[in-house]
Amino acid sequence: MAMFSDEIRTMDDLFVHQLEDVYYAEHQIEKALPEMMEKATDTELKRGLKAHLAETKRQIKRLDQVFKKLDQEPKGTECPAIDGIIEEANDVAGEIEDKEVLDAALIAAAQAVEHYEITRYGTLVAWAKQLGRKDVATLLTETLKEEVATDKKLTAMAKKSANPKAARKAPPRRSPARGGSSRGGAKPAKSNGRRGRAAA
Repeated sequence: MAMFSDEIRTMDDLFVHQLEDVYYAEHQIEKALPEMMEKATDTELKRGLKAHLAETKRQIKRLDQVFKKLDQEPKGTECPAIDGIIEEANDVAGEIEDKEVLDAALIAAAQAVEHYEITRYGTLVAWAKQLGRKDVATLLTETLKEEVATDKKLTAMAKKSANPKAARKAPPRRSPARGGSSRGGAKPAKSNGRRGRAAA
């Protein structure tokens, strides 16, 4: 279903559609995390991804509660955004051979997922409050806080370990080109005199 289809006529419709969108996203994330865990080599990263998988399962159950409170059948609607984020993460991971560089890439991919979820849940919380559904907003806020906390943990992990390790894998800086200056600038070409001489 398109984001703004004919089936979306009211804000209630929009809210439910967004719920279906994030419900689909959570299930796709649940499927993607085991593969990310398998590719990760850093122990802390593996542990973090495993914890996020357990958290994702709880968040899906929480969404089931939200649907029930709204007298709606829990279901997902295809979300090209999360599909694209996960596909890109798989493509990048498949191209990286060095394990420490791969760990840094996996954290970046996990954070892209987190930022998507933070955006979606933030909107849903605001809409739930606007629609007078504080009960639903409370459940969604719980998930939003978890997503923000996970993002912060990933940032700390990247800064403390993954990024420094990956940076050490950088190739040595190239030496200046033959005949170039030691400061990186090339020497000016000598004039052959055919295009005039420089003014005195």
